Amino acid sequence: MQPRLMSSRFFALTGTVVLWASAFPAIRVGVDGLGVQALSFLRIVIAAVALLLVAPFAKVRMPRSRDLPMLALCGATGITAYQLLLNWGEVHVAAGTASLLIATVPAFSVLLGSLLLKERLSRNIVLGSVVAIAGAAIVSMAKGAGGFTVSALIVLAAAVVQGVYHVATKPLLRHYTGLEVATYAMVAGAVFALPLAPSTWHATLQAPADALASALYLGLLPSALGFAIWAYAVARLPLATSTAALYLVAPVALAISFVWLGEVPHFIELVGGAVSVAGVIMINRRNPPQRRHRERGGAPGRPAAGQPVTTHGENTRRGPHRIVEPVSNPGPTKE
Repeated sequence: MQPRLMSSRFFALTGTVVLWASAFPAIRVGVDGLGVQALSFLRIVIAAVALLLVAPFAKVRMPRSRDLPMLALCGATGITAYQLLLNWGEVHVAAGTASLLIATVPAFSVLLGSLLLKERLSRNIVLGSVVAIAGAAIVSMAKGAGGFTVSALIVLAAAVVQGVYHVATKPLLRHYTGLEVATYAMVAGAVFALPLAPSTWHATLQAPADALASALYLGLLPSALGFAIWAYAVARLPLATSTAALYLVAPVALAISFVWLGEVPHFIELVGGAVSVAGVIMINRRNPPQRRHRERGGAPGRPAAGQPVTTHGENTRRGPHRIVEPVSNPGPTKE
């Protein structure tokens, strides 16, 4: 079932792509006026407060005490570390280029999943991961060795910690909805970001209006609203449709960066980005039913083992519930 163009599902999915793509140029504006630490803290805290205000209406439950360590890991990696690394990298990396590098998150997610969760790696996943990372290497070397490469590696480090976040959320998504996990992680990330509060106070007093507006925008829209409408869309759409839509984040980010910031990507960056996206598509390709049946030792209609950052499960406290975690930033992270 594909979403109709005028349906609420289509608008939610489209809104998610646009919001997460717009985060990359917004970060450039915010970093220039606030600095890395202040922008990171403000975005996380604004998003956490917004999600907490929405939580009662969205029927977000209190987490179980035994899940708190894993939720803390999600907050530390996918929220605090991710924001700091991405914002730091974008000091010298163009917004569109950063979006191309972050597009490699699924590759790191599945590789980490194979190491930490003992998930089996299919041939498509191995080849796709190699291709995606090779594309990131092409992007990171687009401007030679004059400082750009180091900043690009910092953005890639953000992609790695986002991969850790996706792996850590997989067991949680068996018991909670995607919006619940996002809320818990954002609140945990805000707690871990508290040491940044003093420097944020001083930076905020001197920041220009456009930087403050950027921080408010990032917290309320790409982070808080982006996750809310993403949760709405994926609960009502087929997995293939919602996953495929996220391939558009990097191209849309390039277009928005061109219009907003006047950034023109280098040809080699576009080539590397295309290679990375091709690798991510390979990762998400399903095996033929017969092969998938043999690999799982189960029903051919279910996803193959090792499918990246996507979980179907049952909400043990609220009945059957389909949960899908995003493949790339944004998110709480994803950008």
